[in-house]
Amino acid sequence: MLARSMWDEMNDFRRSFDQLFGNLTTFSRPQRDGVFTFLPHVETGWTDESLNLRFVVQGVSEKELRITVQGNQLQLQGERKAPEGFAKGGNANLQLAYGKFERVLDLPNGLDVEKMSAHLHDGVLDIRIPLAEAMKPRQIQVQIQSGQQRQLQSASA
Repeated sequence: MLARSMWDEMNDFRRSFDQLFGNLTTFSRPQRDGVFTFLPHVETGWTDESLNLRFVVQGVSEKELRITVQGNQLQLQGERKAPEGFAKGGNANLQLAYGKFERVLDLPNGLDVEKMSAHLHDGVLDIRIPLAEAMKPRQIQVQIQSGQQRQLQSASA
């Protein structure tokens, strides 16, 4: 067995440091049963027609995803499984968080969750929730009232 050099120790420290801050950016946290979880990153955007959500779930198949809506909460659950046979004897520098995840978002009122759609592509889950018809912007026509119509309205009042 070869002796470890100072550089080996420094590389181990750098890997530990990178792993610590890499986990913080994905909000990795241990649960009570020792299983690590993380929160996938999410982006939100509005159009005149819908609320759009985008979750980054690279390495997760559609079979591992579960989307539920209850009341005004959307819940995304899933699991990113660690790769099997990736490294011999645990010799790996893993940058992705593995394990189960759950993300809960409070949805605003006025969405038509019955018409919600979800599409998984290239490690990204896009969810589109249309606005309810009553919440969509609409233009109100301004009408001009002529002088004669004003007189008729005043006389009838």
